[in-house]
Amino acid sequence: MNIKIFKVINQFSGRCSPIDLLMILISNKIRYVYIFVLIFMWFRNDFYKKVSYNAVISSGIAWFIYAMIKLFYFKPRPFVKHHVGILTPSKKDSSFPSKHTMLVFAISTSIFLYNRILGSIMLALSVLTGFSRIWVGHHYPSDIIGSAFVASTTSTILNCWNFFNKTKGRLKRLH
Repeated sequence: MNIKIFKVINQFSGRCSPIDLLMILISNKIRYVYIFVLIFMWFRNDFYKKVSYNAVISSGIAWFIYAMIKLFYFKPRPFVKHHVGILTPSKKDSSFPSKHTMLVFAISTSIFLYNRILGSIMLALSVLTGFSRIWVGHHYPSDIIGSAFVASTTSTILNCWNFFNKTKGRLKRLH
């Protein structure tokens, strides 16, 4: 099923230059949108500075998890095992997890937990990023879904941890 879905999406790769260019742009350059949003939030006010800080911490934890998975698990990329359309060069390292997808989902989930509107826009861009990684031939759908799940879970746990510590601090002040 994973390969079938990959082929359904990737079969269009290389057939429409404007869409290919858009997918390459999203796949390789979307990180600058996330960096811009985080910087903007950092300088907006204290609330958004905290959101930005949490998003950076979450993406750091997600990157660490990514690195640990890469050390112990190897899954060949689609272009190594199958004849697929590949639009940009890629390393022949493990297909799972997708670093691009993990980082953008970690950031967008962190933002979503504090600001539903901006977070929804960022999550939509994250889904598009994952889709683009399939389109350019670098990842299977399961790589994208798994990476999104790990990153979103990481952000949610960090948010719960922060809430727990904040609540614990308030309870100590009451005594």
